[in-house]
Formats: sequence, structure tokens, C-alpha cells
Amino acid sequence: METNFYVKSHGLGNCYIVIDSDKIDFELTNERIIRICDLHFGVGSNGILLKVPSKIADFGLMIYNTDASVAENCGNGLRIFSKFLHDYGYLSSDKFTVDILGRLIHCEILEKNAEGKAIKIRVDMGKANFITKQVPVNFPKEECVNEPVTFGGKEFHINCVSVGNPHCVVFRDELNQEELLKYGPIIETDKMFPNRTNVQFAHVVNRNLVEIKIWERGVGNTLASGSSSCAVASAMRKNNLVDKDVTIKMPGGELQISIDEEWNIKMTGPVEEICSGIFSREMIK
Repeated sequence: METNFYVKSHGLGNCYIVIDSDKIDFELTNERIIRICDLHFGVGSNGILLKVPSKIADFGLMIYNTDASVAENCGNGLRIFSKFLHDYGYLSSDKFTVDILGRLIHCEILEKNAEGKAIKIRVDMGKANFITKQVPVNFPKEECVNEPVTFGGKEFHINCVSVGNPHCVVFRDELNQEELLKYGPIIETDKMFPNRTNVQFAHVVNRNLVEIKIWERGVGNTLASGSSSCAVASAMRKNNLVDKDVTIKMPGGELQISIDEEWNIKMTGPVEEICSGIFSREMIK
């Protein structure tokens, strides 16, 4: 692998650039993160996945949003990172662990194509947590589940949950893109959420299918999100609106989410490489 090598892959249209920290000769500053992710001045991406050392897992991972903020979790990012590890010879087994900011996550390569490349991956996303102080969310009750809250002059019924990162799941009878674009950023940055929040507008089709639209913290409107899918499935399960196995349908495609009685979440979905290359000196100057 050459110095300053990168791989760009996507999970259902949610794309990330993967970099090995041992294989670059420049500091990944906030300015460079923003530039690399920029569609016009860089490679273009929803974020950067940086392979780093870990003392508790097989591999360490830092996740950066397009604004250079750090994400605590990312389901699509984990599948993309897992594919990178498999396809570029880092793995000795199809089952392995990843450390994100001290959280131990179990991953498994489930399916490969004719060339031996990973195309379907399952990730143990940890437990859903509805305790408001731990999400975190500023709310007077121990849990914020199907609660009426007003944002930007409009009342929504929301569910606040952490799946390693904070989420606000909004119940809707129908999905409206304009509504997401207007209220997504308002909810994300509301003082109710001290660390900001990811936002999902969600509509239950039946007990095994939910349709969603996503406003991702630090990114904006997103075609797909693994952690958002897990958060929505958890919120719907909490309200007894879905069964333990549910498909989450997003503009970019579908993910399968399973939740057990202890709120442990498993996510399964596809991943695909887009391109690879070497960062230009002109871009990383």
C-alpha cells in the first residue's frame, strides 16, 4: 500500500473515505478533513474513517464528519471500514472487533463476491439507551419516548435514544423532504441536545418495515445511515410498533435491524467500493 493511499466506498449511498493512519505522511487537521470531504475541492465524502491503533480491539477507528467534528458511532461507516480491512488484507478472520472511542464493536463479513471482496457485513451496534442523561438530552423525565416537543414553532412527537451517538426519532404519518430540510437542522442544534443530535423522520409501514428520512449531525441530509436505522428500529420497538426484526427503508436503500430483549442491536447490510487513489500534494498542502 502506497503512502497517502485512500479508499472511497459507500453503504447505500452514504460514502466515506478510509485512511490508514500509518500510511499517511501528513497531519489530518480539521482544515484537511473539510477539504478532503468537499465535493468540489477534495475527493468528496460524507466523512473520513481513520484506522488507528487500539489496546482493546483488533482495530481502532476514528470517525470524522464533513465539518471535522468527531462521531461516536456510524453503522454505514463500520461496514465500509470492515470491507476495507477485509479487502486490503488486514484480517485473519471474518470475525473481528473495532474500537470507537473506547466502545468495543463486533463485526462479521457475511458475504463475498466472485472476486473475494466483502459485499455484506453484520455489525453488533451495542445497546439502545433511552436514559435522557446518557443520550444526552435535556428533558425532565428519565426517558423521552413519544413526547410532544415544539421546534421552530411546530409540535413533533419525538423519541430520544443513543446507539453510541445521540438520535432524535420523529414519528410522522407521512414523510416530507421539505419538512426534513426545514426542521432537521433546527432540531439538530436545539439547546435540548447538548452534543447536537442526529434526526430521523420515520413512518411505520407495517410491523416489519419502516420508512425514514435522515438529517445527520454534522453532515445534513443523508441518503442512508446505519446508526439512524438502529435508532429508529429501537424507538419503534420501544413503542411496540414493530417486531424484533425490522427492515429500515431509506432513500439510498434498506438495512436489516434485529433487536433482542436486552436491547442489543445487530445491523446487516451491503457495502461497495467506489474508487481508490493517492492524495495529491496540491490538495493536502
